[in-house]
Amino acid sequence: MADEPRRTLPGPPVGDDLVATRRAPDERAVTVPATPSTASQPTLVPGGREQDSPVELPAPGYLIGELIGRGGMGEVLAAVDTRIGREVAIKRMRGEAPSREATARFLREAMVQARLDHPAIAPVHELGADETGQPYFTMKRLTGVTLAAKLADGGATLQLLLRAFVDVCRAISFAHARGVVHGDLKPANIMLGEYGEVYVIDWGIARVVDTARPAPAPVDGAGPSTPLGTPGYMAPEQLRDGTALPASDAYALGSILFELLAGEPLHPRGTLAIVSTLSTPAASPLERRPDRHVPVELDAITRAALLEDPAARPTARTLADDVQRYLDGDRDLERRRALAAELLADATAVLATRAPERRGDAMRLAGRALALDPESAPAAQLVGSLLLEPPAELPADLVASLDAEERSVARDRSRKAMWAFLSIFAFWGIIPFLTVRSWTNLIVLYAVIGLAGTVSFLSHRTGRVPVAVLLGANLLVALTFSRIASVFILTPVVISVALMALTSIPSFGERRLAVIAWASIAVLVPLLLEHLGLLAPTSVISEDGLTTSSSIFGGPAAISALIPANLAFIVVGGLLAAGLHRRRREAQRRLHIQAWHLGQLLPSRRA
Repeated sequence: MADEPRRTLPGPPVGDDLVATRRAPDERAVTVPATPSTASQPTLVPGGREQDSPVELPAPGYLIGELIGRGGMGEVLAAVDTRIGREVAIKRMRGEAPSREATARFLREAMVQARLDHPAIAPVHELGADETGQPYFTMKRLTGVTLAAKLADGGATLQLLLRAFVDVCRAISFAHARGVVHGDLKPANIMLGEYGEVYVIDWGIARVVDTARPAPAPVDGAGPSTPLGTPGYMAPEQLRDGTALPASDAYALGSILFELLAGEPLHPRGTLAIVSTLSTPAASPLERRPDRHVPVELDAITRAALLEDPAARPTARTLADDVQRYLDGDRDLERRRALAAELLADATAVLATRAPERRGDAMRLAGRALALDPESAPAAQLVGSLLLEPPAELPADLVASLDAEERSVARDRSRKAMWAFLSIFAFWGIIPFLTVRSWTNLIVLYAVIGLAGTVSFLSHRTGRVPVAVLLGANLLVALTFSRIASVFILTPVVISVALMALTSIPSFGERRLAVIAWASIAVLVPLLLEHLGLLAPTSVISEDGLTTSSSIFGGPAAISALIPANLAFIVVGGLLAAGLHRRRREAQRRLHIQAWHLGQLLPSRRA
């Protein structure tokens, strides 16, 4: 039948010697089997005494409703049994003159399904023929969605799907016990009801393999070697010679379980499924989709059901019991310990290669080993060393991650530096009260500050401004500030603040000679340029002491302004240093807290 998001199951009747009955204007024709009249039949009362007047029963028949589904051989319609008022599904043959083989197969499906009295198999109520002689049978009407639709929308939890899978396995085990092989198990032939019911549907190609019981006649003229089923779920032996045995159903169940666990089919769709099944019949959902964290017990169950040798596969009953044990929380501890030991050996072998890019693989393997066997001291020790001890050589992806973090720190540092430079523009407010000796030098001073602020802004946006550019911009700032009151006043504060920001750059701060060289140049270059006569002198050293002057400002007001300016720069420098220290301290605390929590996961560390 065609797969639909919401599907009802088989069955409208059309019995032998059907006659028409009256119908409402908006209803389709109603047909009922002709039966002996009940008018002359005596009726028994509870005490066993006959009554004179018979019971008036409704005429037998069905009200035919909407089409539920349609396949190549038959169609299923909704109907209501007019005699007892229950809803049923009617499956009937399509076409005016179906072949003898098709008719035999249709009848076989009804007879096979009727002999399987199980809660997960829709019961057959009636088998008959309509007024044209075409066979039909009625069965319980099912509502819900197919497992295929449920997997497509992704709304079901794995626990719900596994419980449904157990019910399917038990229904198939029941069928096998009665000598019936389904032959076409797949998610589209499993119905999930609205109230937790699970049904195995479409027994159209089912085969009876129990010779001890009477079986319906063969259904296909091509003989038992004709492969029937759905590629991708058919067992290898089904594809090779058409053999359909209980073990073939077990393989199909394994394919369904693989799809539940991996979130994708075991084999590709269409004709490629045939090649894939014959060349690689088995696969591990855990290896196919490691990101889904498939439990090792379920992975082992799946792989066993997909073995190429039919005799080596578990029965449907065993599959049901194994999955149910997992759902009940029973864990195979010895199996888990053995798998943990294998994973730990693999992790150790990966580390032995000393390849930095394989460290992540070793971590994943060791982590899985510890998850399988939480009391494994070797696994805990390896996980602990990988978590808490840095490697001698960092993997490339870790280097990239650290580089990204460093850019984030650089952006934060540059943002603070940008606001520090911009705060200098606040001194424009006191310039009208000062005597400006050289407007050119003043403009150059603020141009250099603007340039340094722009560089800091670009570094904040990208985190990738070259260190040489940052060093050069800050050196220009130190040089221009030496024009305000010599290299001995205010300039040392500016140089110190710049050093606090610049030394937080790893490529500069980790090189002591580079720090000493930059600080020396910032202090000595202005003095050297003054000595060479390239800059106006701002300081004189004599026996009486040190005399300083400004090449930008003059007068007593300028000298008085140095006090708040010096204080302001010291405060700005302190705030910048505090901000940098706060971020680094927070990062260190986060790392320590994470390391502590990770340590609590490891048994040996806790002890």
